[in-house]
Amino acid sequence: MSLVRVHNFSVSLDGFATGEGQSLESPFGHAGERLHRWAFQTRTFQHMHGNAAAGGTGVDDAVAGTWANGIGAEIMGRNKFGPQRGPWQDHEWNGWWGPNPPFHTPVFVLTHHSRPPVEMEGGTTFHFLEATPKEALRLAREAAGGLDVRIGGGPTVVRDFLAADLIDHLHIVVVPIILGRGERLWDGLEALEKRFTIESVTTPSGVTHMTFTRSAASTSDA
Repeated sequence: MSLVRVHNFSVSLDGFATGEGQSLESPFGHAGERLHRWAFQTRTFQHMHGNAAAGGTGVDDAVAGTWANGIGAEIMGRNKFGPQRGPWQDHEWNGWWGPNPPFHTPVFVLTHHSRPPVEMEGGTTFHFLEATPKEALRLAREAAGGLDVRIGGGPTVVRDFLAADLIDHLHIVVVPIILGRGERLWDGLEALEKRFTIESVTTPSGVTHMTFTRSAASTSDA
């Protein structure tokens, strides 16, 4: 069966994966770019945004660059898709990424407020649905055609999939900052480490890449 993966997911030293006060002008709230500055400096990120010759090619880039390999669909939360809350006021907002988002796969956006699918350039189609993690994963796997499914965030979505024991590969980037407020990742996940084999490496940028791989003794029934 295909794997369920999380990649390049940044958290602060105090466990926050996004800051407080998300808005159109501040996608990560008061955290600004601090959680993701390590990624912005990589060639992977620059290439994703059309700057093929820019960015570094060190260890951070080598780790970040695996995010798209073998992925056939993504699941994300509405707050990753955009800053809107409540019923959709209009359907003009199609995500932060412009007309050609970097996903190039079906993307399932979890929301309590439905809207029609949005087909974008480059093979990305956003589907909006209200579903449990297990239900969303079933639909994403059908769309992925045997490839893996990426859980793209934000922290509530990743936490819900971890709580449901649906994650096979979890790549967390611990960034040496203190945010103090925002949305935490680890709440309610006591003893999570027992399900995984964990490896870590700290890079010259100062971040620590932690990889959680589902152990042979822990299997999901999804």
